[in-house]
Amino acid sequence: MSNTTLTADVIAKIALPILDNELGFLKRMHRGHEAEWSSNVNGYKKGDTISIRRPADFTVRSGAAMSTQDVIEGKTALTIDQQKGVDFQFTSTDLTLNVEDMAERILKPAMINLANAIGEDVLAQMYQGTYNAVGTPGQTVNSFSDYILVPQRMAEMTVPMQDRTSVLSPTDYYGLVGSQTSLFSPGLVGSAYREGELGQLAGIETMMSQVTPTHTVGVATGTPLVNGASQTVTYDAAKNTWTQTLETDGWTNSTAGILKAGDVFTIADVCMVNAKTKATTGILQQFVVMSDADSGATTGPATLTISPPMITSGPHQTVNAAAADDAAITVLGTGGTAYRQNLAFHKGAMSMAFVPMEMPQAAYGGTRKSHKDISIRLIPTYDAANDISKWRMDVLYGRKLTDPRLSLRFYGVA
Repeated sequence: MSNTTLTADVIAKIALPILDNELGFLKRMHRGHEAEWSSNVNGYKKGDTISIRRPADFTVRSGAAMSTQDVIEGKTALTIDQQKGVDFQFTSTDLTLNVEDMAERILKPAMINLANAIGEDVLAQMYQGTYNAVGTPGQTVNSFSDYILVPQRMAEMTVPMQDRTSVLSPTDYYGLVGSQTSLFSPGLVGSAYREGELGQLAGIETMMSQVTPTHTVGVATGTPLVNGASQTVTYDAAKNTWTQTLETDGWTNSTAGILKAGDVFTIADVCMVNAKTKATTGILQQFVVMSDADSGATTGPATLTISPPMITSGPHQTVNAAAADDAAITVLGTGGTAYRQNLAFHKGAMSMAFVPMEMPQAAYGGTRKSHKDISIRLIPTYDAANDISKWRMDVLYGRKLTDPRLSLRFYGVA
């Protein structure tokens, strides 16, 4: 192809499909809210935040007697507040590059880095609010028997069978790939050998990411206990935040973070219930700490903000019973240790939205392009003293773990 003068319009058109191709697992998340930011209400834009309703739930009666129940819908907010970009510069000579040269030498590396930065941010948001987990932190997923715990637990969580995705760290992904090469399945084995790809395993699209998050557990020492019985809430009280506070004690005194946001723990005799039947599963309910907590007094008390809330009855019941006073708390993992966080999720767990950015009136020669609901804004400036054109490329998006009941952390098994 002959050389082309590379304007902002041309560069944006080249960059957008590359970025879309590099988004990987991000395309498996819910993107249905993007159109809401392009609509107006009475001539005004909606602003940077929309409310997403949590689905109502119901109990089923037995017999002929009517038993009405309130319809209570929670809501959560999706805010467009994340701006990321890549900035670069060209000489006037560079601006007459062959289009393919531009795509391969400059824009592809830039878009890969941008996609990875977005992916890292989104996965960090997801794992910090995800409370269900299977496996043993620190163990590599290196067998199908390790991986099968993921769909098993998702079934116990009543996660819909369709639109499931898992994202593994390189260590876990290739540990799992290696385990598949011994199977008598020519298609799967051939793909694992040649491309290092697994595709769908047990109904889950299985993907690798180089930016899977790592979580370091808080100090988590002492003999932690629940401090006070009947610490439950109603769905009406927790429907928007999907959290509650929990009073605890027995921790070793620490102001360095006895627990960190993202830590997971269980409480003795508090079990997860089947989301449809409300019957106990016999599996200890796992809770995630939503903000860092310290313990600075002699008796080691700490007030935790946790998710999910402990709801013991009704259509949104989460646990079989309230935690007893002095019930033992067990933290997942070893205090002060960092663990990779592999994640599995249903499409409805995480919402993402890319939104076109406003073009400043003073931005001469800038452009804004969209491709498959992804928008890039590109603005040039010129350094006349050095005959250099400088460019800033921006994307604007929001992300929210809207339904943590549909996401799961997982690790290998010793």
